[in-house]
Amino acid sequence: MSHYYRLVVSCPDRLGIVSRVSSFIAGQGGSITEASQHSDLESGRFFMRYVILADSIGMSAETLRDTFSPIAEEFEMDWALTDTRQRRRVVLMVSRESHCLVDLLYRWTAGELDCDIAAVISNHEDMRALVEWHGIPYHHVPVSPDDKSAAFGEVQRLVDEARADCVVLARYMQILPPSLCERYAGRVINIHHSFLPSFAGAKPYHQAYQRGVKLIGATCHYVTEELDAGPIIEQDIHRVSHCHTPNDLVRFGRDVEKAVLARGLRWHLEDRVLVHGNKTVVFA
Repeated sequence: MSHYYRLVVSCPDRLGIVSRVSSFIAGQGGSITEASQHSDLESGRFFMRYVILADSIGMSAETLRDTFSPIAEEFEMDWALTDTRQRRRVVLMVSRESHCLVDLLYRWTAGELDCDIAAVISNHEDMRALVEWHGIPYHHVPVSPDDKSAAFGEVQRLVDEARADCVVLARYMQILPPSLCERYAGRVINIHHSFLPSFAGAKPYHQAYQRGVKLIGATCHYVTEELDAGPIIEQDIHRVSHCHTPNDLVRFGRDVEKAVLARGLRWHLEDRVLVHGNKTVVFA
């Protein structure tokens, strides 16, 4: 498998950024295999993602970071250079709805998700056999409605122990406390069974049915302290009509949810998502 470096940049927009970065990579003998740029005219911010064939440069990611740093400082860049040989470690969290978990496990075993699934955490025992069949550690952490702090303290311990780069709430039906949202900011991905910002909170498909909507959807987003209001990564929809029942909407929604979550996670793992405030630039 080919080995790549991914350079992701966000900085104030000005003339010469693309020329300077491209010239730098060419000067190191680097071959750019994918290039994406976006200028946000409203905020005056510039976003960039380059994929570089590592063997064409002939230096380590650490050396390349050190060599590129003066340019990053000159252009006031928020930036990261990742090495595709360093596989991201992912922790999945789930409750009793299995469709998103099953889909992610299938895609992972099929090689569609370039990551290591380090563990699955659940507040129920239901998914243990499925997860352990895949050879993945399963941690049952019950959440008491009277005192959730102990449970989320254990969740934090397990995530830290797994050295997780990313946490995925694959229909985990508990609200993470602000402390965890802050600790793992930009690293927790949720699938919400609604086309946010409409129908946030519980039973969104039933809310949609009561409103007689003609489109339902799902939203993959980063988790923040504000419920269901974090930066959106991906969304999709399914058309419905007056003939459909709430159960139909739930059934249709499951198909949308798992597809949207898989795309969102894949893009995150491939460094295609750049967060700016409460919005994202997605080089999909």
